[in-house]
Amino acid sequence: MSRVITFGTFDIFHLGHLQILKRARALGDELIVGVSTDALNFSKKQRNPICCQNSRSEIVEALKCVDRVFFEESLALKRQYITEFKADILVMGDDWQGKFDEFNDICQVVYLPRTPSISTTELIEIVKER
Repeated sequence: MSRVITFGTFDIFHLGHLQILKRARALGDELIVGVSTDALNFSKKQRNPICCQNSRSEIVEALKCVDRVFFEESLALKRQYITEFKADILVMGDDWQGKFDEFNDICQVVYLPRTPSISTTELIEIVKER
């Protein structure tokens, strides 16, 4: 049995999120998803997500392609999360290409292409303009 782990904010859940999660799940028998906490998001982007961490987690957990969800509290804990959940594969979007290669010593690292023409940041900007 192979376990896949991935991480993300999953704010304003959209088709791009669904597609990367489905593709990640197809790489293994179990998909574990770390949903970034509100505090982690603020530290990365200097703004809070539109949807709170509990709502984002509930949405991700409801997907049939997802087996387990937990809160990612720090980027510095990725190695610990991979080890704790006994992940065989780490999946990230290709916008992170090369940034997680250091984990190749404990699991396979796979970067999947993002869905073209859709991003949460772009959706937020469109809504703000209207």
